Amino acid sequence: MDFQKINSMGFGEFVDVFGNIIEKCPLIAAAIWSQRPFADLADLEKHVFDFIEALPQSGKEGILRCHPDLAGRELQLGTLTPESQREQRNAGLRDLDREERRQMDQLNCEYKKLFGFPFVIAARLSDKATMMRELARRLRNQPSQELCAALDEVRKICHLRLEDILRSPMDP
Repeated sequence: MDFQKINSMGFGEFVDVFGNIIEKCPLIAAAIWSQRPFADLADLEKHVFDFIEALPQSGKEGILRCHPDLAGRELQLGTLTPESQREQRNAGLRDLDREERRQMDQLNCEYKKLFGFPFVIAARLSDKATMMRELARRLRNQPSQELCAALDEVRKICHLRLEDILRSPMDP
């Protein structure tokens, strides 16, 4: 898909196509639609990231709360968004053994209790062992440090999802 097509999209089509570049946050796509035309991927990302950066802390945490637990119940039930389903499956999270699943559940629970939102990592850039190590490591972060780390991961996920859209055929 090219930027001529993107910039000519109506509101509804734009939100349909870009509504999940930030997990379950179509409001962001709706908010940036009026800022077209976008010159390129970097320009589109800048608008998305500027929107997120302008949010109060509660809004940033809300974006993080839209993310599913890694290897959590939604993955097992198949109720993740298609993007998250594919990302977690390809990272090997669907194939955890009993002990790995227990450990992941325990770490996810500790993390949410400590920070108030799910652990977020760009699963496509990692594997299950690395994700578990990173989850355990980030549990030692201070809340403000972790908010920044989690939002950095959201940016990575967004970038990858935008690249997917741009590589897709003209009619998504």
